[in-house]
Amino acid sequence: MIALKNLARFVPMRGRSLAEISTFLQPQRCNSQASSTKDNTTTNGTSGLVNLLNKLDGPRLGQPTCVSHPHLILPHELVPGLTLAEFQQRRIALMQKIQSYASTFGDNYNGRSTKNHMLIVGAASKKYMSGKIPYVFRQNSDFYYLTGCLEPDSVLVMTIDQGSNVESMLFLRPKDAHAELWDGPRTGPELSVPLFGVTEAHSLSQFETILGKLVTGLKPHFWFDLKSCDLQHVKEGVIKTGSTENIQLLPVHTFLEAMRLLKSPAEMDLMRRTCQIAAQSINEVMAETRPGQSEHHLFASVDFKCRQRNASFLAYPPVVAAGRNATIIHYVDNSQLLQPQDLVLMDAGCEYGGYTSDITRTWPASGTFTDPQRTLYEMVSTLQSDIVGMIGSIGGETLDQLFQSTCYRLGKYLQEIGLVSRASDDYKTVVSQGYRFCPHHVSHYLGMDVHDTPNIPRSKALEPGMVFTVEPGVYIGEECTDVPAEFRGIGIRIEDDLLISQDGVVEVLTAECIKDRQRLEHLCQQVSVETDSVSASASDSA
Repeated sequence: MIALKNLARFVPMRGRSLAEISTFLQPQRCNSQASSTKDNTTTNGTSGLVNLLNKLDGPRLGQPTCVSHPHLILPHELVPGLTLAEFQQRRIALMQKIQSYASTFGDNYNGRSTKNHMLIVGAASKKYMSGKIPYVFRQNSDFYYLTGCLEPDSVLVMTIDQGSNVESMLFLRPKDAHAELWDGPRTGPELSVPLFGVTEAHSLSQFETILGKLVTGLKPHFWFDLKSCDLQHVKEGVIKTGSTENIQLLPVHTFLEAMRLLKSPAEMDLMRRTCQIAAQSINEVMAETRPGQSEHHLFASVDFKCRQRNASFLAYPPVVAAGRNATIIHYVDNSQLLQPQDLVLMDAGCEYGGYTSDITRTWPASGTFTDPQRTLYEMVSTLQSDIVGMIGSIGGETLDQLFQSTCYRLGKYLQEIGLVSRASDDYKTVVSQGYRFCPHHVSHYLGMDVHDTPNIPRSKALEPGMVFTVEPGVYIGEECTDVPAEFRGIGIRIEDDLLISQDGVVEVLTAECIKDRQRLEHLCQQVSVETDSVSASASDSA
């Protein structure tokens, strides 16, 4: 990153051709790593890059840096919120965990006696709506977690030998003046060693050749998740090489997800920021809501407000459901107009620095809850407070326990307000009554992906570093004729994101997003009064 700081001091040198630049920038092995077990760039490697860059016209890289985007990335960071050292430590830790795991089986693991291991993770590829019209690119989460590299169609290969020496190499698209004219700059293999702190970097076209040499030389255990790889040529190369060397492919997602589940201090701060952005944005949307608007307008508003706070984009297609649409759990049409008596349910979050938030709030379009709406809202609010309070104690030691506790307590509360029969206090009956009106799980892990680490069971004990949602709801369709008529067509959900900090404290990351009923009504009514006042003034002037 010292090298990147010097980019700001470049003296313009015009007219240098790509061929001339190529003579300086050749894919090479990082000298500092040839004899080191640590995956880091030394002062010599960095100063060499500085000297090189000072001779050139500031070659543009394939992703933002602290020089090109100082408003987003601090001088010591590779990407927002994360240093190069953190990515290097992740790579080393992953390979050491894999080697340690295999060693527990003795000298022979998976039919092979070697202690060498090789792991491959592919980047995402660009995807297209039609023809040459691309979707917005989003990097593969595992690849980003290990590299901080935002380039598509790239590959990370890591190895660890019997001496526990970890090495990593990147395969990337080469520099191409014509392609970059159309699609923007590429980092290329040339600058990837010092930028990403890897041992080596090569052109993507060399992947299969170098892979074959590595496998022949190391005869390693081969870790690769075939189904999750976007890159067809990489999958074909891996299958061909594995078949030639008679090596069975082993799944890596268990190890990666176990690491991603527990957030580092830097990741905790990124989660705080992405949750703060979404919370503040949703507050503003709630304050500006009024009957007659479209669900689509609120969708556009929350998207705009998150981006205004430097979020990359929304983390998922939001639910913006007015009235009875809120009884459809994954309603995403977002096309209906808000009526005066409607509740609005918004489930939205954003992505910042590669980390996501996930919030749901429900509020009255007119600024005032009706009596049935108020009864149900306060019930769900109380239920959520109960569940948050149970985290870490009996009934709340795992996400599955939280769900079971939610169903039971919801069933009891529904009995208390007279919405379901009180004829039975049997535990299973009460749970089934709760599940009928809240048929989704109350929690999921959260992080780089909205439904993060999906292969980690929700029966795992909660521990420091975990981030997860708590999102009870109640959904009463108009077809529920056994429910009092005034409750039909109402859907309510309240969702917050929680972190168990390093000292075991449960932190509600989205606490800034208003959910108290009285504060919600005050927020909406205040704006309504101001709007009416402005309209009245305009009429008087006319």
